[in-house]
Amino acid sequence: MSPETSQHDRPLSETGRARLQRRTVLVLVFAQVVGSVGMGAMLAVGALIALDLSGSDTWSGMATTMITLGAAVFALPLASLASRSGRRPGLALGWFFGALGGTVVIAAALAESFPLFLLGMLLVGAGTATNLQARHAAADLATERTRGRDLSLVVWATTAGSVVGPNLVGPTGGLAARLGLPDLLGPVLLTTAGFLGGAVLIAVLLRPDPLLTATAEAARAERDRGREPEGRVGLADALRAIGRTPAALLAVVGVVASHTVMVAIMTMTPVHLSHHGAALTVIGLTISLHIAGMYGLSPLVGWLADRVGRVPTLIVGQVLLLVAAAVSGTAGHHALQVTVGLVLLGLGWSFGLVSASTLLAESLPAGVRPRAQGVGDLAMNLGAASAAGVSGMVLATVGFGGLSLFAALFTVPVFALALRTRANTS
Repeated sequence: MSPETSQHDRPLSETGRARLQRRTVLVLVFAQVVGSVGMGAMLAVGALIALDLSGSDTWSGMATTMITLGAAVFALPLASLASRSGRRPGLALGWFFGALGGTVVIAAALAESFPLFLLGMLLVGAGTATNLQARHAAADLATERTRGRDLSLVVWATTAGSVVGPNLVGPTGGLAARLGLPDLLGPVLLTTAGFLGGAVLIAVLLRPDPLLTATAEAARAERDRGREPEGRVGLADALRAIGRTPAALLAVVGVVASHTVMVAIMTMTPVHLSHHGAALTVIGLTISLHIAGMYGLSPLVGWLADRVGRVPTLIVGQVLLLVAAAVSGTAGHHALQVTVGLVLLGLGWSFGLVSASTLLAESLPAGVRPRAQGVGDLAMNLGAASAAGVSGMVLATVGFGGLSLFAALFTVPVFALALRTRANTS
C-alpha cells in the first residue's frame, strides 16, 4: 500500500478536510495560471501558423476547430482515468499531452506540414480539456456552503493566461528568433512550457488526491450506515445516472447551452465587426473585454451560487445570454453596442458554467461523478465545435442578428428543465 493510499484510508476531521481543501484549491489555481498562459498564447497565433502552412484563409480556422475537437476527444478518457486513479494522474497527463501537442506544432511548422500541425493542435486540445476539468477537482472535497466559491476560484485563475498570454506574443517571438526559429513559434514555446509546468505542479503538489480522498470518505459513510459502497461505474452507468437525476441533467444541459451560445456568437463577432469597418484594435479590445467578462467575475458568481442557489444562478446566466444576444444582434455597425453585448455574453457564460458545474458535482455520488463530468465536458465541447462550424454559414445566410437569435434558442431547454426540476422538488 502506497503512502498516498494509506492517507486516503485515514478519516479526516472537519478541520483536516478544510485544510486539505484549501491546499487543493491553491495548487489548482497555480496550475491553471501557469497552464492557461500557454493556452492564451497559442490561441493568439494558431490561426496565423495555419494560414502560413495552408496558404488559405479558409483552412486557417482549423486551428481553433482542432483545439476544440481535441478538448472533446480527451474529455472522456481523462475523466475515466480520474475515476480509476484520481484527479492527479488525469490532470497531469492532460497537461503533458498538451505540451506534447506544442512540440508537434513546432515540428510541423519547421517541416512545413499542415497535417502534422492539425495533429499537434488536436493534442493541444488536451490542455483545454484539462483546464476545464480542473474546476471539478476543486469541488471534490468542498462543502455545500463553499463549493461554488471554490470551483469559481479555479475558473477565475484562467483569467491570467487569457489576458497575459496574447500580450506575450511579441516578447516570445523575439526569444524564438534568438533560438533560430520563426517568430510565430515563440508563443508555441510558451504554450509548451506552460502546459509542462502545469503537469509538474499537479503531479508533485496535488497530494493527497482530492477525488480519492472524497471517494474514501463516501465509502466510509456508506459502511457506517451498514451499506456496501458502490464499485466503479462505466460510461453507460454515468449516462443513466444523469438521465434519472433531474438536477444532474439540468446541470449538463445548462453547461452545454451556456458554452454553445457563447461560442456561436463570439466566433463570428470579429467577422461582423470587420465587415462594418471596425479597426483591428477595436476588435481586439472587444474580444479582450469579452474574455474578462467570462473569467474576471467568476468568484462573485461562485459566491452567488452558494448564497442564492445553483439553479437560480443558472437561470440568471441564461437571461444574461438572452440579453447579450439581443444587444449584440441589434447593434448593426455600432461597435460599442457589440462590445457591451460581448461582455454580457461572457458574464452569462460564467454564470452558466460555474452554477451548472457546481450543481453537477453535488447531484451525483462520488463514484459516478468523474465520468458524468467527463460526459458534460464532452457534450460542451462538441456543442462548441458544432456552433463554431455552422456559425459562419448562419451569418452569411441571415446576418449577425439572425445568428444571435439562432444561438439564443439553445437556452430554451435549460428553462424547460429548470421548471421540471422545480416541479419535482416542490
